Amino acid sequence: MDVALTQMLEIERALARKLGSVGVSAALLPAEEDGGVPVMRISIEGQEELPVFVTGSPSQVLCICYLWTEDEIKPERRAEMMEAMMDLNIAIPLSNFGRVAGHYVIYGSLAHDADADSIATDVAMVADNALEALDVFNEFLK
Repeated sequence: MDVALTQMLEIERALARKLGSVGVSAALLPAEEDGGVPVMRISIEGQEELPVFVTGSPSQVLCICYLWTEDEIKPERRAEMMEAMMDLNIAIPLSNFGRVAGHYVIYGSLAHDADADSIATDVAMVADNALEALDVFNEFLK
């Protein structure tokens, strides 16, 4: 846990350097199960409703932002929304759309040995892309 806390602090500092005067807060969430990995919850000032969760595995680091749930989609617009997501997937730098247990997400991934500055760049990009996605896809939501 000490290694994860040190990494979180390094990422938080790198993100603060990258964003300048914008406030950043990070919290280390414990692993949900024995042997699981801890998750960092990173919030950027002005975007607190869209925190980015950072977690790692032996092969990659994931930065995930939850956007909306299946229940929040206008049923008659769902297919059109899915098409739009597929079309935009390539155009969104360093991010992809996905779905995790009924939640639509935007995420980025890096090599497992990415440094704090690279992770901070991905966190900032995922956070910005999440805001843009909410703006673009708002018409499909209830």
